[in-house]
Amino acid sequence: MSVRKNVQFTRLLKGQRGLSEFNFLKSFSDDEVIFKIDVTDERSNRISFVMQKTNNTWQIHADRLPEWIIEHEATLHNCIEAELTEAG
Repeated sequence: MSVRKNVQFTRLLKGQRGLSEFNFLKSFSDDEVIFKIDVTDERSNRISFVMQKTNNTWQIHADRLPEWIIEHEATLHNCIEAELTEAG
């Protein structure tokens, strides 16, 4: 029996609209690791999306996200990699 370690963390990222709190939750889809991420917009609407690792890069897998989230894709990748390294 394999043990799957729970990883959940939050990062504040600065963008054009100020600080945004991104919440990350490690999950699994068809035995592949994914991260479910959510953040609120300026109207307090929660925006949820998934990032999946493709060719050693964490990429956003979602339709119709605001541009300010898409612009953070590389930063979100770095946040996930740093947390996974730290969590061991």
